[in-house]
Amino acid sequence: MSIYLIALLFALLGAAIFTIIGLISGTDETAIMVPITLLVILLGAPPEGVFAFFMAGVLSKHLTHAVPTALLGIPGDTTAVPLIDHANTLRRLGMPHVALRKMISGGVIGAFIALPTAVLLGQFLGQFADFFKSSSGIIFTLAAVLIAFFSKGKWASILIIIPFAFFIKALDSVSFLMLDKHLSITFFLGIAIGPMFCNILMAASPVSKNDLTRSKPNEYNLAPDTKSWKGYFPNPFKILSKRQSIFTGITTFLSSLTFVFSPVGMTSLMGEIVGSRTKGAYKKSTTSLTVMNGVTESTYIAEAIIPLIAFGIPLSPVALGPASPLFNAPPVFTVEPVHNLHTLMSSWDFFIFGLIGITVAVLIAYPFAMNYARKASVLVLKYISQEAIVAMFIGLAFLLAYNEAQLLGVVLTFTVATVGGLLNRILGVGAGVQFMVFYASSWIMLQLFGI
Repeated sequence: MSIYLIALLFALLGAAIFTIIGLISGTDETAIMVPITLLVILLGAPPEGVFAFFMAGVLSKHLTHAVPTALLGIPGDTTAVPLIDHANTLRRLGMPHVALRKMISGGVIGAFIALPTAVLLGQFLGQFADFFKSSSGIIFTLAAVLIAFFSKGKWASILIIIPFAFFIKALDSVSFLMLDKHLSITFFLGIAIGPMFCNILMAASPVSKNDLTRSKPNEYNLAPDTKSWKGYFPNPFKILSKRQSIFTGITTFLSSLTFVFSPVGMTSLMGEIVGSRTKGAYKKSTTSLTVMNGVTESTYIAEAIIPLIAFGIPLSPVALGPASPLFNAPPVFTVEPVHNLHTLMSSWDFFIFGLIGITVAVLIAYPFAMNYARKASVLVLKYISQEAIVAMFIGLAFLLAYNEAQLLGVVLTFTVATVGGLLNRILGVGAGVQFMVFYASSWIMLQLFGI
């Protein structure tokens, strides 16, 4: 079977899965992308199929995460949080459907701008790959400090770097003594599902469960369906004004270049810059939402592709989070030595199979969200339990951890999830910081203690 057909099939699978998952509010990108992508890799998918699957999945997820964000006023995932204020403004004006259409149309434009930009920048930075690989330990450490400083935990995140590195190295040493091999997937999964697992622990505790308990079901008012286009597939450029399209093009291009910064931070920054230059509540909110969702797509795509092409090691928040299996999924992909998509695919491959992925995502998720957002929201609210979704991903993490190291892998995964989840929820130490410290832990312990 042709590799292009295989990639197309995996892209269809990724788009179908994550189009549905995106409708469910609160589904953190790292917690859902990491286990499912790991599963695809470990089941033997070819590199091109894995990449097409990931690209289709991440774009589909971010297109349909606009549905709960715009229609219900609850963030579809972490990157949707900065969009809530403007989305609520349009909900109060009785136009949540307008917010939705602007958001996902901006996302489509952002994705197609980010892909070629990221491939070209990755090729350019690839000239410095040897330096980055040889200095990876100190680079990871400095990057951890930088990401921590700009995270919501800030100083607490910085102060926790060394203790968390010690914690990771200690667990790694114990597992090596017992199994005579270093583990990776268990640590990835623990950090990824940490916030989810933390919620379960809080719900089980008499001290903290009151923070999660609700006295009555939430109530949401959904606007009626209205269409301003003919046919099934709308033209995003006709949904947006000329000014909105231009702003989206500029901001998504610029944000694609800043691959070392937080996607949430870049989304907020670009939205505020554009919003400050737009007058009127309606125009300000619609333009900001368009730009912000476009930047969400561009940062995610660029932050996955640029480190893959240029270095082969994860040097961005997205590469350290949702895209981490593309770099390190032993025994299939590794970073020491570098043997992953960086060595298995060319720059042209990244462009072709990335284009297949995002095109399939747009063909499936975009018209679905534009035409059936209200009906889908009703079905999700009525029949899909968020607790069941959390349990499903916890179970998937259990399966993958057991596959790597049997019972020890499971215990290690949930140990890391407990510590990492509490650090995330209580101190604001995000998954990006924790992933970066995981990679830097060996270098940090070597420098401090010679081990």
